[in-house]
Amino acid sequence: MSFQASDYVPVALGFFGLGTGYLIWGPQELFGFPSRPADEAGARRLDRATGVWGIFLPGLCQVVTGLILFIGITWFQVFQDDPPLYMAAVAFTAYGIHWFALGWNRFSGHDPRTNAGMSVAFTVLSVAGVFVFFDAGAWPVGLLFLGLTWVYVADFFVGLGMGAFERVLGLAHVVTGLWLMYLTFATILNLASGFDLPA
Repeated sequence: MSFQASDYVPVALGFFGLGTGYLIWGPQELFGFPSRPADEAGARRLDRATGVWGIFLPGLCQVVTGLILFIGITWFQVFQDDPPLYMAAVAFTAYGIHWFALGWNRFSGHDPRTNAGMSVAFTVLSVAGVFVFFDAGAWPVGLLFLGLTWVYVADFFVGLGMGAFERVLGLAHVVTGLWLMYLTFATILNLASGFDLPA
């Protein structure tokens, strides 16, 4: 059984989910918005709210995207002519699963210092994406992976307890989140309306 190749690669869903998560978490880290309540119950409500967003937007959207890509390039081979999609499948799936963990840890009030070790692994994955996508001539996605590298390098220092890097992480989240919104917009217009925007 064979299937016709598809141009409708679902990457916009993954871009949108991750960008939404970054635009929720980043302003809190960078600007203190929403401000962290002084009372423990208020701080807990804020952590639970941001945790839920982390699980369902960057987490679920990226896992769904990654699984569709893996199934499409392996079982059904409907995306067979684009080898960099393998990197995209690995990245969307891994980043999505890690957002399940990040969101759950925030929701549950767990110790964030474990993010230091996680950030080393995800820096490696992000740097691999930089090489793959710039080598493929897909510079807009290469720029995304540069932003992701910035996020995880900053997150390493935050995980070590260096609070000054929280604003650096917030800036990385906001800038990369805005770039993800551009990639979402451009990818949708290119596929749905025949535009030719860099994406």
